Formats: sequence, C-alpha cells, structure tokens
Amino acid sequence: MQAEFDMHGKVALVTGASSGFGAYFAKLMATQGARVVVAARRIDRLKQLVNGIQVEGGDAIAVAVDVTDGASVKSVFDQAEEHFGTVTVVSNNAGVADPKLACEIDEASWDRIMDTNLKGVWRVATEAGRRMMAAGVSGSIVNTASILGQRVSISQSSYGASKAAVIHLTRSLALEWARKNIRVNALCPGYFPTEMTEGYFTTPAGGTYIAAMPAQRMGRMEELAAPFLLLASDAGSYVNGVALPVDGAHSLGNL
Repeated sequence: MQAEFDMHGKVALVTGASSGFGAYFAKLMATQGARVVVAARRIDRLKQLVNGIQVEGGDAIAVAVDVTDGASVKSVFDQAEEHFGTVTVVSNNAGVADPKLACEIDEASWDRIMDTNLKGVWRVATEAGRRMMAAGVSGSIVNTASILGQRVSISQSSYGASKAAVIHLTRSLALEWARKNIRVNALCPGYFPTEMTEGYFTTPAGGTYIAAMPAQRMGRMEELAAPFLLLASDAGSYVNGVALPVDGAHSLGNL
C-alpha cells in the first residue's frame, strides 16, 4: 500500500495547518513524497511544522493565509506556484467552532462560523479548481467536514449547518469538475484529540461522553491516515464526491 499512496510529484496545499488535522495531514503527505505548502494564520506554528517536515527529509514551505479573505487565498496559491508549481492536492481544514444552543447564537458568531467553515472552503477549493483547469492538470481536493455535517447534535446547530453545507458543496464541485479530472471529496471525522476538542474531552462530562460512544474511545490520529490518503492520492482515482465518515460508528449511535 506504500506504493498505492505514493505522492511524489504532487504539490499539496494544506489550510488550517497550524494544529490538529491540518498539521497531521501536512506531515503525512510530506512523508509520502508530496511537496507541501502549509498555510494558516499562526505563522510561528507553521514554521515549526516546516522544520519538523524538513528534519524528516520532506519538502515544505510556510505561508500565512486567512481563508476569510479572498485576496489572502489568492496570495497563498501565488506563493505556492512560485515555489513548487501548480497545486494539485488541497487539504481544506481551516475551521472554527462555537458550541451554543440555537437561541443563544448571535449573528456575529453565526457569520464567523459560516465565513470560515463554509465560505473559506469554497474560496480555497474554487481557487484551486480554476488554477488546475487553467494548467490542464488533474487534482484532488479533500474538504474536512465532520460527522456533525451528517447527523445533528445539541448545541452544534451553526457548526453542523456549516459542515453539512461543506458536504453538499463537495458533491457539487465533484460533479462539475469530474470531466476535468479533478476529484473533490469530504472527510468526515468523528472525535479526535485536537486543539478544538481537548478542552471538553478532558473534563468529567467529556469522559462520560466518550464512554457512551460505540467504540468507547476517541479516534487516534493515525487512524485517519489511510482514509485521507485514499481521497488525496491516486489510490482513490475513481472515488469522487463522497463524504467518508471515520468515527468508529459514532454517527450510527446517539450524538
């Protein structure tokens, strides 16, 4: 399977790369041979990530990006092309959460969630698609959604709505771009130990929630490796427009 997941010759852009899924996927693709552009707002963390990738023999650069700013998104692609050439793989991870009951969500919070989680994904994906088509290259875009985009949960209406929209956007882009040999898929993780989740899952309430999951544990980051690489690499060359849950059957139970 090492040969199946080979990514030599690929140029990968990873948003939300300063922590969590983004940082993990960046390191993963670098180990598979991709040249990686790591992008997020926290440039200090990106530089640490690049250093780690280079120590392991990988090739990466750090570029600051704010996915809520269209000019910033265009700039990150310009810099990627200057260093490595056309981006052919995108890992779209930038996201925020603000768990609240629906009637407690104000418009500022709603707009922040949607502008980052949905519009940010749209900005990055469409910019990537335009540039791939202009260059006449095939490519793969993996949008990080969530099982909360497939099922609902208390206090997650804004986050869940944004991730459900990401899944629908993913399918729409996959349909439009299939003839251009650009695949667009969504990865839908359950709960994994990330900066976004650690605050809750280290509490007694979080521990009780974990115990009620079908697998009675959170996922391990390495359990995302094969599913992600299937979607990102040529191993999944006929996989297009899917929303793949990786959740230990959590989405089949009570969220």
